[in-house]
Amino acid sequence: MHYLLNYEFVPDYLERRKPLRNRHLELAWAAHERGELALAGALAGDPAGSVMLFNSDTPEAAERFAKADPYVTEGIVTRWWVRPWNTVVGADAATPVRPGV
Repeated sequence: MHYLLNYEFVPDYLERRKPLRNRHLELAWAAHERGELALAGALAGDPAGSVMLFNSDTPEAAERFAKADPYVTEGIVTRWWVRPWNTVVGADAATPVRPGV
């Protein structure tokens, strides 16, 4: 199953994230190396936010990530949430569905 971890940021997050960015990226790359985090990145435009794609049986990996992330603990993230994503198309789809099935 896939889970999307969504972040909304404070308006001045670009400045405020500077001292925290390395710790945030270390946490993200460690999650990736464990096979939990597939992709992550900032959303373009306003409001400022980001999305991270987790691959796991439960939302716990994504929730654990958010609770440990310095962007969250230091107040740069104003709101975060995890949603299940039922992926059906693509090489990495959790539940592939082909036409006519």
